[in-house]
Amino acid sequence: MSQTVSRLTLPADVTLPVDVQAALDACPNVIVPSSRAELYQLCLGPEGGPIFSVDYDVDGVPMTEATVVRCKNGIAVNYPEDYMRRRDPDCMRIADDLPTDKPRYRDVFGSEFAPVKQDTLDWLAGQELVVVPFMAGGLTHGYPSLAICPVNAAFFALTLVDLQGWVTFDQIGDFTPRSIIYVAPPFRHTQFGGRQVVVHDRSTTLHEVFAYNLYPGPSAKKGVFSVLLDIGEQEGWVTAHASSVRVTTPYENETVIMHEGASGGGKSEMCQEIRRQEDGRILLGTNVVTDEPYVITLGETSALAPITDDMTLCHKDLQRGDGKLVVADAEDGWFVRVDNLKLYGEDANFERVCIHPDEPLVFFNIEGVPDATCLPWEHIMDSNGKPCPNPRVVVPRRLIHGVINEPEAIDVRTFGARMPACTRHDPTYGIMGMMHIVPPSLAWLWRLIAPRGDKNPSIGESKAATDKLSHGGMVAEGVGSYWPFSTGTKVAAANLLLQQLVDSYRTRYILTPNQHIGAYKVGFAAEWLTREYLARRGGGRLRADELVASRCSLFGYTLKEMKIDGQLIRPTFLRPDQQSQVGEEAYDAGAKIITDFFKSELAQFLTDDLDPLGRQIIEVCMRDGSIDDYVALTPLYI
Repeated sequence: MSQTVSRLTLPADVTLPVDVQAALDACPNVIVPSSRAELYQLCLGPEGGPIFSVDYDVDGVPMTEATVVRCKNGIAVNYPEDYMRRRDPDCMRIADDLPTDKPRYRDVFGSEFAPVKQDTLDWLAGQELVVVPFMAGGLTHGYPSLAICPVNAAFFALTLVDLQGWVTFDQIGDFTPRSIIYVAPPFRHTQFGGRQVVVHDRSTTLHEVFAYNLYPGPSAKKGVFSVLLDIGEQEGWVTAHASSVRVTTPYENETVIMHEGASGGGKSEMCQEIRRQEDGRILLGTNVVTDEPYVITLGETSALAPITDDMTLCHKDLQRGDGKLVVADAEDGWFVRVDNLKLYGEDANFERVCIHPDEPLVFFNIEGVPDATCLPWEHIMDSNGKPCPNPRVVVPRRLIHGVINEPEAIDVRTFGARMPACTRHDPTYGIMGMMHIVPPSLAWLWRLIAPRGDKNPSIGESKAATDKLSHGGMVAEGVGSYWPFSTGTKVAAANLLLQQLVDSYRTRYILTPNQHIGAYKVGFAAEWLTREYLARRGGGRLRADELVASRCSLFGYTLKEMKIDGQLIRPTFLRPDQQSQVGEEAYDAGAKIITDFFKSELAQFLTDDLDPLGRQIIEVCMRDGSIDDYVALTPLYI
């Protein structure tokens, strides 16, 4: 059945740059969908499915960039190339002359971007286009923006508005976009040798994003993140790379936790229920040497009410000045990775949303059979015969059970890091205990570095990063773990982040690992149980005599003991140096890896533009200072 859509021109009160307006005026057809349902229909192609191939002419040769399959519960979008199924971490290029530490277009390609920009607009002028407005940063605190893409790539526009929220030109009113996203897929081949490239062209009033690829991660998702970071740097606030959740214990105590970390650091998992074995027990970890499992029994667990999933808005207008950071979601939908869904029944609530949604969803890197139900655990196979590690589902917030739509004040900020196994026979940096309490100064250092552990599922690593990780090294994601998406300078971002942490003086800062604790493989169980412990402590203060300084000062303090629902956690999960398969010698070797890595990464921040307090904090690390030195600079809230 052929599609029926509204074919309209842009409203007269939309003010666009002259060259953009000229391109749209020359376009043979501009489609402005009047509803999400119309935009969804566009995704299926002129025949309405069941399979639609997104093809482009590349120097006279037809090239398939993606396929769209019509399923009962949405559309399944897949890419022929493995490379296009995840975000390339080295795809950002800066075309303007504003301050930046990112690669400039002219330095990488040896020429200015302006001719390619004009070629892009000329190519768009010859296409049938779909144009959608959106509010970058959400419907309440967001900034009016626009997306322009070829109509055969309507799934890209649908993903964008599902993430940022459906809005019409009439609802926004007088419209001068603060950002514009342009989508021109064939330029990936004609200009950039098949690489994902996203070019940012900024001014103080307009941030333009040119997406030369059809995987939405670096543009429809993180491109909007870049816009918000750019605006926040100008206005003095941050959009954190974080999830947040309100945790209500069985005793009805409420604690709001915000979890940060590099890609794969457990942000989405912070909003997920604890996984249990068939007998109801919780597997905390399995010894990688002896295969010994360590399980605990926990009766009723806390109720979770998600607040944010990945982009957490810390807008200046939200703050109350009372020592707690107030946050809201920067998105209206979540780009949920489902690589940890392997079988039916592992996450009943989320599976129900995917399989029986109130409206059709968008699935990426997941097998789709025409007019059958798309199942979130049936991941597409990469060319190596293994499941793609980055399957995704775009889920509007309104479909998430118990989601909180109002701003919330943060009680605890946790930071997650992927840790490899560490044993006395194979020492690595995987020595973080189950939970560490740190002062704001150390919380800032961990966020400046944002170490990204191995086997990261979200992105395709560069060869240099892969080689470093494979030899037991570390890779930094950078400032706040949002640095890959920032178009500005590291020092400016570091100063903003430090001010935010210092202003949040009534917040408890925690480090928690995932994947491994010493010789134990833990997955995300340590993070989930730490969440449970923190919620049960609630607003109750920790006493100084409950803490002991960690053997490595970068880890701050460790609890002397950790008790959840009357059950003690084995002390060796708190202090991995005491594990029989680790020991002090292997621990110290791992501590040296981490400390040396921190020193090497922190040196770049020691410039005249760095906040004086930040310089003092970094200098403590450089001289192997003690935890007391860090606390002297920023008091510990316990």
